Amino acid sequence: MTLIDAEGKNLGVMSAYDAQHIADDQGLDLVKIAPQSVPPICKLMDYDKFRFDSIKKEKEAKKNQKVVKLKEIQLSIVIDVGDINVKAKRANEFIAGGDKVRVVIRMRGRQNKRPELGMKVMEQFFEKMQGAQMEQAPVIEGNTIRMQLAPMKK
Repeated sequence: MTLIDAEGKNLGVMSAYDAQHIADDQGLDLVKIAPQSVPPICKLMDYDKFRFDSIKKEKEAKKNQKVVKLKEIQLSIVIDVGDINVKAKRANEFIAGGDKVRVVIRMRGRQNKRPELGMKVMEQFFEKMQGAQMEQAPVIEGNTIRMQLAPMKK
């Protein structure tokens, strides 16, 4: 196996017994870096410290990332202007917080015969949105109309 010391210097090819002996003398662990290569590459390191540092880096990366949530707003074909304003205000708060918003209209009974009214409501709703872009245009799927909004890209 090829042995690399703690500073990164190549110590050459040697047997596993000799490499383990060197690791024991230095008080370090013998870690296989590339076991599939011929000959396998091993490194001398303090494995506990390596694991601690890698876990610390993962936690730091998780802390810095922003999880985008998908919020849902339900509308109706027979919704009033005041209700649209209230729901649009709430959706604007979600968008300002960095979340995506899915707007859904579920049509019932006779409403299924007039999906263009639902599309009109979706257009009215989108006009009231500030700082949002349409990620998915309104689509009719069976008895529902869906639209997805996302925050504007900077």
